[in-house]
Amino acid sequence: MIDLPPILDVEASGFGRHSYPIEVGYVLPDGSSYCSLIRPLPHWTHWDPAAESVHHIRRDVLVQHGRDVQDVARTLNDALRGRTVFSDGWAHDYPWLAALYEEADLVPSFRLESLRGLLSEEEASQWEATRQAVMREHRIERHRASTDARLLQSTLRRLRQAA
Repeated sequence: MIDLPPILDVEASGFGRHSYPIEVGYVLPDGSSYCSLIRPLPHWTHWDPAAESVHHIRRDVLVQHGRDVQDVARTLNDALRGRTVFSDGWAHDYPWLAALYEEADLVPSFRLESLRGLLSEEEASQWEATRQAVMREHRIERHRASTDARLLQSTLRRLRQAA
C-alpha cells in the first residue's frame, strides 16, 4: 500500500495581491474529502473573469451558497489538526489560506507545504505527463478544489506505483 499525504487546493477570485479564496478542498490519505465555497467578505471585491473561466464559479453563486470564513477555517482546523498538508500551488494557496484565516481571526492548526518537496527529480520530470494521463483516464473536466486535490493525490499515487 502506498502512503499518500493529505492534499489541499484553493480556488480564488484571481491572481495577485487583491485576490482572495473562493473555494477550498482537500483529500485525506484514506480518500475522504471536503470542499466548500467561501462567501466573499464585503471588502473582497477583486474579480478576474479569466480565473472564473478556469474554475467556472460565479461570484453570485459564492454570495448565495458560500460558507462564512470562520465556518470554513474551523472545519479545516478540525479535520487537518496537527497534519502537514500539501499543495501543488503553494505560492498561491498559502497567501489565500492566510487571508481566510486572518479574516476568520483564527490560526491554522496544520502546516501547508509544497507538494514538489515530496517528489524525486524523476517524479518531478514525469509529473505533468502523468497528471494529464490521470485526467484523461478519469475524465476529469471540473477544475474545482476537491477535484484538483484528488487529481494531485492520484497523480502522486501513479508515480509512486511506477517507481
